[in-house]
Amino acid sequence: MGRIANLASGLEMGDTPIAREIAHFIHLITGVAVFLGLAFFITAFILGYHWLDAVIFLIGIIVANVPEGLLATVTVCLTLTAKRMALKNCLVKNLEAVETLGSTSTICSDKTGTLTQNRMTVAHMWFDNQIIEADTTEDQSGMQYDKTSIGWKALSRVCCLCSRADFKAGQENIPILKRECAGDASESAILKCMELAVGNVAAYRSKNPKVCEIPFNSTNKYHVTIHEIEENNERCYLLAMKGAPERILDRCSTIYIQGEEKVMDDEMKEAFNNAYLELGGLGERVIGFCDYILPADKFPPGYPFDADEQNFPLSGLRFLGLVSMIDPPRAAVPDAVAKCRSAGIKVSTLKICSLSM
Repeated sequence: MGRIANLASGLEMGDTPIAREIAHFIHLITGVAVFLGLAFFITAFILGYHWLDAVIFLIGIIVANVPEGLLATVTVCLTLTAKRMALKNCLVKNLEAVETLGSTSTICSDKTGTLTQNRMTVAHMWFDNQIIEADTTEDQSGMQYDKTSIGWKALSRVCCLCSRADFKAGQENIPILKRECAGDASESAILKCMELAVGNVAAYRSKNPKVCEIPFNSTNKYHVTIHEIEENNERCYLLAMKGAPERILDRCSTIYIQGEEKVMDDEMKEAFNNAYLELGGLGERVIGFCDYILPADKFPPGYPFDADEQNFPLSGLRFLGLVSMIDPPRAAVPDAVAKCRSAGIKVSTLKICSLSM
């Protein structure tokens, strides 16, 4: 913080583009005026004028070339432009800023909440070795996929359970996609998607209570929860994990495809990489999911799980799939970016990294 404050306070302000152009123009006019003044002074001497008349020629020519109306003209032009901008709700405090804005070549803008709606939404999912477009319509009338498949059920179970996001109270009559959530933006997007696809995530979580948790952090880049579930009419524990896809893949030895648990061989890793690159190439945030049903003989009911000691396996897990999300752009952004590009302005966005997923 001290270094940032020092850099901010020691920032040197350079001349504005119009100030540099006016200075260059003045130097040019001064050179021309002095040259013409000296030329007339020498010519007057050659023609036999008195030296005093020659000096008058010198001074007159130099003074005649002084642009007395330059200051007034520039001020009036900038003032009229500032008035036009004020009609568009843009207040100009420094008149030189008007010309500086007009000479802009690059705009650096924050993305989240500025160019986008700051409303993360699930766009695609990858399970059973295929990319599925998510259906985020309220009546589930959009793109349909097989919600009866075992692969989808396994992925949706982890999506529902391995999360810290919850809907805020008193929003039962509000459409799901417009409800406010307490939690991370990515987890909130997954929660809304699961609420639409599965329904009543809160009740599902209460049926499968969480007994242990390792929160997400920037070092591990994964989030782990352990839940007491019922599998094949028997109570057991399920370890659910989500996080950065490459970190999740490193902890998996098998992958769940079409209801079969297959070894994570080179072919499956290539399929994963292709899906990861395709979703990432769409500008979407991708999260990987995996699970592991803990053996009942080693982890009987009442087992004392310890998140600090990590007395449970975090490798040899079963990879389930990927979920990708996108933050939709604001309605006016495409037109604004197009206008900037047509004016020769390069637009770039800045990504602000955080320590939460």
